[in-house]
Amino acid sequence: MSNINTIAGASTADLLKQKSKIDGTHSTGGAAFAEQLKSALNEVNEFQEAKTQAVADIATGQVKDLHQAALAIGKAETSMKLMLEIRNKALNAYKELGRTQL
Repeated sequence: MSNINTIAGASTADLLKQKSKIDGTHSTGGAAFAEQLKSALNEVNEFQEAKTQAVADIATGQVKDLHQAALAIGKAETSMKLMLEIRNKALNAYKELGRTQL
């Protein structure tokens, strides 16, 4: 059993170094966000394609490892749920900004 007190927290200096690395790679925050979002969407798409292939393999009896197929299906389902929650949060934030009076 591991002791939870042995886990070291991130220092402020480490966090600032990471922030400067991120800021140095992108000129604007909007571009960085757009790249991260595009990357996440591509990853979800890859999981969905792997799931489709796994389901097809199961249906045709060509599955080599049922456990790996089940994992692919689970990853795709979880990633899709996460992406939908992110979309819902973004839409709620957009609606809230629309209700804000200037």
